[in-house]
Amino acid sequence: MTPHRHAQPKRRRTFSVMQAFNHGFFTFVTLAMIFPFLLVISISFSNETSIMEHGYRLIPTEFTIRAYSYIFRAPDLLIRAYGVTLFITVVGTLFALLVTAMLGYVTSRRDFRYRVPITFFIFFTMLFNGGLVPSYILIKQYLHLGNTIWALIVPYLISPFYIMVMKGFMSKLPFEIIESAKVDGARELRIFFTIVLPLSTPALATLGLFLSFGFWNAWFPALLFIDNEKYVPLQLLLVRMLQNLEYLTSNNDFVQQFGINITELPTLSARMAMAILAGGPMVFIFPFFQKYFVKGLTVGSLKS
Repeated sequence: MTPHRHAQPKRRRTFSVMQAFNHGFFTFVTLAMIFPFLLVISISFSNETSIMEHGYRLIPTEFTIRAYSYIFRAPDLLIRAYGVTLFITVVGTLFALLVTAMLGYVTSRRDFRYRVPITFFIFFTMLFNGGLVPSYILIKQYLHLGNTIWALIVPYLISPFYIMVMKGFMSKLPFEIIESAKVDGARELRIFFTIVLPLSTPALATLGLFLSFGFWNAWFPALLFIDNEKYVPLQLLLVRMLQNLEYLTSNNDFVQQFGINITELPTLSARMAMAILAGGPMVFIFPFFQKYFVKGLTVGSLKS
């Protein structure tokens, strides 16, 4: 019994050292991720002249809100762009999840005759696609979605990779549940909406997070298909503001004719302010999906 008594404290000491190392390591990683975000916030409230003289600092040398005042110079445009982006994100995410779940459920059913060819067709589109020009012609000339808000939603509802992830998750659901529901007289739609979808909450939450990020950050589709200012999303509006600043700062002789001092333009701080306004809402949404995030990634692996 004596050797066991001496071995037990060593095992406890080793575990405590490893635990302290893990806590310290992940604390360092967390701080390394938080520090750039705090630096971005600090730069957005810094004076442009102090940034040029002293560089980036965690605590602003000269506190100012000039960058935000430049962005909020036209609040109606900004509020409308926020509304468009919010509508695209919410509606696009919900419809994309519904379509993804339906296709994933169909291809995961072992009793579906065309499961293999449909799965191959979906996987094939991950390797080859028509390209930008055919997609533009399809959306503008054939679907007539140009200058409509649906041009930012409909073409991006289906992602082959997300369908394969959903298929891998749903294929792990017990098929006996579906069979027992059929014996009780439940139809396919009722089985899907009342049994399959509630059991697929982790995968839906994880893919919903990715989809919402994609719809929220998308600005290139609006650049291609939107000419009406009423449907300009937030990201495209901020890109245009940034382009205006870059144009003014790169044409010094032209700007001086109007009596504008380039050093007073919040070029660097405005970029950080735009990053906060563009990504801030999604930072607050992420914690609500965190409890499903890891589980959805681990159980959503591909399965043939």
